[in-house]
Amino acid sequence: MDLTRGATRNLMFTGKGGVGKTSIACMTALELADSGKRVLLVSTDPASNLDEVLETKIGISPTPIGATALMAVNVDPEKAAQEYKERVVGPYRELLPEEAVKSIEEQLSGACTVEIAAFDEFAKLMGDPQVTADFDHIVFDTAPTGHTLRLLQLPAAWTDFIRTNNSGTSCLGPLAGLTAQRELYQETVKALRDGATTTVYLVSRPEKSALSEADRTRAELEALGIHNQHLIINGLFKAESHEDEIAAALERQGREALAEMPAELARLNRFENPLVSYSLIGADALRSFKQGQVRARSLETSTASVKSLPPSLTSLLPELASAGRGVIMTMGKGGVGKTTVAADIAVALASIGHSVHVTTTDPAAHIASAVGAPLPNLRVSRIDPVKEVTEYREEVMADAGKDLDESGRTLLEEDLRSPCTEEIAVFRAFARAVDQGNDEFVVIDTAPTGHTLLLLDAANSYHRDVERNLTHIPDSVRHLLPQLRDREFTRILIVTLAEATPVHEAAQLQQDLRRADIHPFAWIINQSFLATGTKDPLLAERARLEMRYVHEVEQRHTDRVFLIPWKVAKAREGVAAEVALTGAIHE
Repeated sequence: MDLTRGATRNLMFTGKGGVGKTSIACMTALELADSGKRVLLVSTDPASNLDEVLETKIGISPTPIGATALMAVNVDPEKAAQEYKERVVGPYRELLPEEAVKSIEEQLSGACTVEIAAFDEFAKLMGDPQVTADFDHIVFDTAPTGHTLRLLQLPAAWTDFIRTNNSGTSCLGPLAGLTAQRELYQETVKALRDGATTTVYLVSRPEKSALSEADRTRAELEALGIHNQHLIINGLFKAESHEDEIAAALERQGREALAEMPAELARLNRFENPLVSYSLIGADALRSFKQGQVRARSLETSTASVKSLPPSLTSLLPELASAGRGVIMTMGKGGVGKTTVAADIAVALASIGHSVHVTTTDPAAHIASAVGAPLPNLRVSRIDPVKEVTEYREEVMADAGKDLDESGRTLLEEDLRSPCTEEIAVFRAFARAVDQGNDEFVVIDTAPTGHTLLLLDAANSYHRDVERNLTHIPDSVRHLLPQLRDREFTRILIVTLAEATPVHEAAQLQQDLRRADIHPFAWIINQSFLATGTKDPLLAERARLEMRYVHEVEQRHTDRVFLIPWKVAKAREGVAAEVALTGAIHE
């Protein structure tokens, strides 16, 4: 796979969580730098793991990577928001009364500010050549696709909002804070659409859900006028012998997924990478991968042996079921199987008679297909941003707008057209879903960690945004934080893989949650080859590599860990397909 030949100035890697975007972005950036090019590698993911993959502490300013011409930077949304606030408020401190300045600062306390500030940083790198004049190439390692698409839609959304807004204000305070950026936003849109300047790589695994997500992204990027797209299939596996059931199934799953991929996606120029037996951590490992090394030169394993594996998910289900109601949330890095685990738990609870609502906050999730055949007491939904925005706007206009004159209603309508409104509306829907746990089981499949944490961290900020626009605050919004902190009401399951980055990101997630006084209920290690007993040489090496991370989870992060073996992804066929899960509950 050579992505460097004829490379455009901007290279963007996106895809479903866990498909290997960061590894490939780092690999490409290193290869360009090794060839003598000056390269800036940028992560726009709130849960960036550039630090781990490159084994270098990376901050919000460009950091040199080894003795190469490569620099790397993490876009920090919170830091960017602080700088953005001061840039907007600063000019008014000496001109306006203190109360007026405080009012502006209050407007800028909302979660919208975090979003637009993070986009500001992205726009500078993409749309202002002077900012990156010292570099030949900019390589973007993006957040999982749902969040990335939101980021890419912002240039046009904010440009349209600025162009049509006549009030001089917005949910971000004085509109001058945005109008000054109008030209930059327009240049960002232009760069994204220029195939001679920007190339987008859709990264996928040879799995149906990942390929479906890649095709959805392809279509939405096309609709935004971004046409220079290529497909990377990462982690292709070929069994050494088909006598090993697990190896044969893994190879067959990949082959069938590629054969059935959507036609428009299949037409894209395609690159393919093999599954490897070692961790793609550090420059040496990344370069070895580029050189075609598939097997580890020296086996990376823990010196300790696994005396006994953690219990299976079936042993956790009776405890979850005993509560009778409440919220169960699956959280973790993208690609670890949160959606599948959420679907398994929801179906298992429903199959023994509980009323269950399973929903998702992840714009890239396929929760309905994960659940499969319907059950009479199982309701499946997703939080639809378009629907939520429409309902929120109508409610605000009927509430806050009912006593306004025509001019006031016009100003309010303009404010509600800002892209920030979607975030507030989705937050309200999330709070409403959590509140339903008072009457039934609500299983929530969350967005990948960085985006989820922004959602949870912003609870108070969103509360202020809702309060600003509504005279009556919904009970679900007021009760959200207490409900999330109630260990008897909300059971948070941290889902991970027995690999370095997913485990370490899960540990960071747990720390962040605990700082917010939200305590995880248990950890689930998903898709484990260690638990399958595979004898395939490459998969057996991967299984032995898992041992160190199973030990790490058990010894450093939690005393409640459960293990799910790797299994073939397949459509469910009613309750019969869940016997293995529900049997433990009946016992």
